Amino acid sequence: MGEYNVELLSPAWRDLDAISDFHLLEVGPESARRITDKILSALERLEIFPFSCPLVPYSELAEKGYRVLVCGKYVCLYYVIEKTVYIHHIVAAAVNYPALFL
Repeated sequence: MGEYNVELLSPAWRDLDAISDFHLLEVGPESARRITDKILSALERLEIFPFSCPLVPYSELAEKGYRVLVCGKYVCLYYVIEKTVYIHHIVAAAVNYPALFL
């Protein structure tokens, strides 16, 4: 286990469930499992390297410390407070994710 704890907030869990459901319906159960595992595995790396990802390219969110982890076609939006990495959203990279924070 790394130096940091990774915590998925409620919106992130809902996002992950929606992504899994989409893959389940469109491709099948194996796809749903693979994408969920891929995202969770990518998030685990933040336990060791929470500052390895860039700040989001939107000044209002960047000023609040939000960072973006790219995971295939998805992005994970998170911030770090002390020794905890808070995952706020997991969305398709094409989504206008600043609108999620309005």
